[in-house]
Amino acid sequence: MPFGHAIFLFVAALVAGALNSVAGGGSFISFPALLVSGIEPIAANATNTCALWPGTIASTVAYRKALTPEARKMLPPLIVLGVIGGIVGAYILLHTPQEMFVKLIPWLLLLATLVFVFSTRITSWLRARTQSGDAPAGLLGSAQAEKRTPPLLMLGGLIIELVLATYIGYFGAGAGILVLALLALLGMENIHAMNGVKTLLVSLVNGVALLTFIVGHRIVWPEAAVMVVGAALGGYFGARVALKMNPQYIRRVVIAVGFGMSVYFFFRYR
Repeated sequence: MPFGHAIFLFVAALVAGALNSVAGGGSFISFPALLVSGIEPIAANATNTCALWPGTIASTVAYRKALTPEARKMLPPLIVLGVIGGIVGAYILLHTPQEMFVKLIPWLLLLATLVFVFSTRITSWLRARTQSGDAPAGLLGSAQAEKRTPPLLMLGGLIIELVLATYIGYFGAGAGILVLALLALLGMENIHAMNGVKTLLVSLVNGVALLTFIVGHRIVWPEAAVMVVGAALGGYFGARVALKMNPQYIRRVVIAVGFGMSVYFFFRYR
């Protein structure tokens, strides 16, 4: 790996880690940086997962005390489906022809950007539901709540979870807010517990996807090692700087980068 590429990827991961700690959307920086460095698209996606995964693990540890008893009851089926979906998504990625994945890249980036754009509205809706207490009964909460839960709603929620986990294993950018919305539909009312479950699920799904990528020999290790260090430092210092900054300004930058990268790759891979 040329020294210039190492510096470029380190800085990109530094910025991505900082963005993830403040507003999310770090993959809009780190994934395109790997592509610009000459890494083939599928290997770049796998390497990006490896680079940013330690940061999600750290967030999971930070949220461990936020998990309520009701949230812990929900975890077993969600974890099982998450693991299955993560493996399936990673397997599909590894068996996707490069030419097809190249054509999907701008669409995936655009989808993730749109999810990010509407994430504040979704979050506001989630907070309104948790504060008003009008969320539907938890699918896997108390025994009384379980009796009131329509079987079709339960089945639908679990199917959505499997689809989301598959998407995370395949690409995953912007999936966190979708997981939060799913948890609200499943009846969770504590926003902190929801964030804890979301972070844990995303970490597990990305973890099994990462193992699949390692077995498939698609991680570019020199680049991954440089970016892990950059993302970790960016996440640590980004969290400290975030307390002094207006997150709305950072969100606008992330959205601009997301749309800009989408347009760039639409023209590059048309």
